[in-house]
Amino acid sequence: MSLSNADFLRYSRQILLPDVGEIGQINLLQAHVAIVGVGGLGHLVAQYLAAAGVGNLTLIDDDKVELSNLPRQLLFSDKDIGEYKSATAAHKLSNAYLGCNLQAVTDKLSEHNRQDLLAHMDLVFDCTDDFGTRQLINLTCLQVKAPLITAAVANFSGQIFMVDMESAPDSGCYACLFPQDSHLSQTCQSVGVLGPMVGVMASMQALLGLNLLLGILVPTGKLLRFDGRAMRWREASMSRDLECHVCGGRVEQPMSQSQIPDSSLLCEGGH
Repeated sequence: MSLSNADFLRYSRQILLPDVGEIGQINLLQAHVAIVGVGGLGHLVAQYLAAAGVGNLTLIDDDKVELSNLPRQLLFSDKDIGEYKSATAAHKLSNAYLGCNLQAVTDKLSEHNRQDLLAHMDLVFDCTDDFGTRQLINLTCLQVKAPLITAAVANFSGQIFMVDMESAPDSGCYACLFPQDSHLSQTCQSVGVLGPMVGVMASMQALLGLNLLLGILVPTGKLLRFDGRAMRWREASMSRDLECHVCGGRVEQPMSQSQIPDSSLLCEGGH
């Protein structure tokens, strides 16, 4: 595969970067990425990836646009209310970024379709607001050996981390950090969220994902948390839980209780 003259012009600022170049841009064009959840986080991640030249995006979401979404979900407008988010986003992004092949899935990710939807992906983004779906995405990515980047936002707090059992197995998985019996206390519906907070975390997801697709060294085994009031990042080390029901264990020590983040952020994907 080679880049066209139009590709060189469109992506010239990226191609100038030593970490990208022509080969890196070709790698992006050949990549296939799945985004589960096309709300506050997911629609921005999709737009960043499409604009950067990722060639194939699958958008998975059964939610429809609501009036309360519009302050955070900037791709949508009043005329989109009642329409499927995944289909609407795919249509708009296809028109804006002609080099990106977008597929919309308007079914909810579930036990019966998860393998078909996420197998053979180069990367999966978890942008959902449902704890059960997050657990299902984590399990599926481990089974199909796909890297997973997950983020969440509530109030003025956000968090992001990557799960990649192939390159960093000792860092553990989503279920190591947040077991199925984790307590959920906060969502956008109960505590609210500002649009720019969602934008910060979506940008970080997209940046981490592009670095991964380009072969740039990315932080593994790190939980990053952002305090939007203090404008401060915090970092904690992750490790595999010997008792994890999903990935088992091959390390000596799981994350200590003092390092475990507040599980109240688990389920907010910006919907």
